Amino acid sequence: MKLKILLWVLGLLLKRAFKRDPEFRAQLEARSLDWGVATENLSIARHYRMSEAGITSAPGLPVDTDLELRFADSDSAIAFLLKPSPRAFLQGLIDQRVRLVGDSAQLNRLQSLLKRIR
Repeated sequence: MKLKILLWVLGLLLKRAFKRDPEFRAQLEARSLDWGVATENLSIARHYRMSEAGITSAPGLPVDTDLELRFADSDSAIAFLLKPSPRAFLQGLIDQRVRLVGDSAQLNRLQSLLKRIR
């Protein structure tokens, strides 16, 4: 339940950053980004569609996302999402608690956008 709420709040924070931060919007004008977060068994999943027109968030994972972050369990996801860092992400990949699905080049873009959230 905590992970579902956390992912929902992330959607609100993304929408707020879109409204308040011109640099955030400028990064999306170049190219949209569709990404999602889920547990490995897909029991909890949420996707985000970010473009120059706005940001939408919905439960589930469609097949056309550019990037997916899949976590071994909800506790791993919560720990990473509350304190994200490149080191924590790399350690999660090594420990097989995090799996990247899709275009890994989009991960840098996603990280730069998430830094704009306050």
